[in-house]
Amino acid sequence: MIYEKEYQKALELINKSDTILITAHTRLDGDACGCMAAMDDTLTALGKKTRLLLLSPPPEWYQFLFEEQPPVLGEDVSLEHLMQGQFIDPDLIMIIDTNSYSQIPEFEKYLKQADKPVMIIDHHATADGLGDVELTEKDAAATALIVCDFLKYANFPITEKIAEALFVATATDTGWFQFNNTDSRVFHSCAELIKAGANPAQIYYNLYQNYSLQRFRLMTAMFNTLELHLDGRFATQHILLSDFAQSGAEHKDTENLIDECRRIRTVEASALFVEAKDGRFRCSLRSRGAVDVGKIAQKFGGGGHKMAAGLFLSPPLENAKKLILAEITKQFKQPDGK
Repeated sequence: MIYEKEYQKALELINKSDTILITAHTRLDGDACGCMAAMDDTLTALGKKTRLLLLSPPPEWYQFLFEEQPPVLGEDVSLEHLMQGQFIDPDLIMIIDTNSYSQIPEFEKYLKQADKPVMIIDHHATADGLGDVELTEKDAAATALIVCDFLKYANFPITEKIAEALFVATATDTGWFQFNNTDSRVFHSCAELIKAGANPAQIYYNLYQNYSLQRFRLMTAMFNTLELHLDGRFATQHILLSDFAQSGAEHKDTENLIDECRRIRTVEASALFVEAKDGRFRCSLRSRGAVDVGKIAQKFGGGGHKMAAGLFLSPPLENAKKLILAEITKQFKQPDGK
């Protein structure tokens, strides 16, 4: 729960800031993209000068949220130019959907020397306390719900475009309302967003019926690596650099692919290992509740929630798989995965 005094601190910080830099974690998802777009529109309408800065390229199915493709650190904006204030010299740095240094590589260097007030809006349990003001609520299904509450507290208008962005953020972080984090608060907020102009049918098409052929081919390659463990309760899949080369897909095309194997009746937890360009494996973890994948991720330097988390592991792939299988097995053997 976020107390009124925290909302008031956030509002006061925004009111006294004229220039605001907005960013989010690397490997952007719908919650991060939607909340960034919503806050950008809100602050621009207030007369603020805002700049969005992405820490990795966004998946193409989220690009409809932005009028123009926001610049990406390391591609469109160098760290040197950012640190020298050539991109923006902000009065306020707003970080959305993360509160962890591990989720903001490279930007961490800028943040530590910027000497600017920082505002965090986030719902993850993993937290490094990056903000001077923090609107954080680990029990919220999505950061978008916190943004909705803040906009209502501040009496800021929710336009059709803002409603669309926040609906995207909420729907994607609940797996289109199928994950266990989908509660009455989610449906209540989404009902208000629909009243404000969000169109669920069009949003669903943009998100889930708009795949590129390259992404579909990548998904096919992933399916062929499926392995079931522990009597079918734990599923693993992997994607190698060679799969990206053969399919023509990019790393950003892997978002949500881990959820495909959850269609199997017996699967209670799953892991997707994606080979990164530096040779490490990005391991995405999902659970139906039998295990706490957030604890597993934190053990290896990652983070997330009980139901969804991520981390990086060193090669070779088989060793990475064995590490995760061992941790999953331990939790299955304990009551309630504790």
